[in-house]
Amino acid sequence: MLGRVTAVSSNATYSFSKPNREAVTLLAGLGVEGDVHAGTTIRHQFRMTYEPDLPNLRQVHLMHEELFDELALKGFAVAAGGLGENITTRGVDLLGLPEGALLHIGAEAVLEVTGLRNPCAKINDFRQGLLGEVFALDPVSGEFTFKAGIMAVVLRGGPVRPDDSVRIELPPLPHRPLERV
Repeated sequence: MLGRVTAVSSNATYSFSKPNREAVTLLAGLGVEGDVHAGTTIRHQFRMTYEPDLPNLRQVHLMHEELFDELALKGFAVAAGGLGENITTRGVDLLGLPEGALLHIGAEAVLEVTGLRNPCAKINDFRQGLLGEVFALDPVSGEFTFKAGIMAVVLRGGPVRPDDSVRIELPPLPHRPLERV
C-alpha cells in the first residue's frame, strides 16, 4: 500500500488544532520536534495528571484526509491540523492497519502504529456535533467505531513534508487489531 502525506502540523503549546507547517522533523523515541506531545512518557494533557509515568504511545497522531471528505458531505468543514493531528495522509487505510505496522514516510522516517486515537468531547467544542461523526456505536455489533486517526511512535527520525510517500510494512501474522491508546 502506497499513499502520500498531504499536510504536516505541530504546536509547541496545548491547543485543539495544530497549524500546518512546510515540514516537521520526527525524533526517534520522542515524536515531532517542538510539538507539545513529544516525549518518552505520556504527554496527553488529561492522562498526565493520573498516569504521568506511562510510556508515550501517542508520539505522533496521523489522520486520513478521506475523513475530511466524509465529514464535508455531512456539513462539517475540517482541514488538515484541525483535529490536532501531526501528519495528514491520503491513500492509506490508517484505520485498517494492525498494531505494529510500520509506516515508512519520505526518505528516512519510520513510525510504528500503536493504536487508535480516542476522540474526546473537545471535538464538539471545535465543531458542535462532530464527536458523533468520529466516534459511533455500531447498532448491530455493539462495538465502538473510532475514526479520529491513529497514534504511532517514532522508530527512525527524519523530515516529513507534504507529498512525501507513505509505504506500509505489515507485521508478522497474526495481526492484532488497533485498540485505543
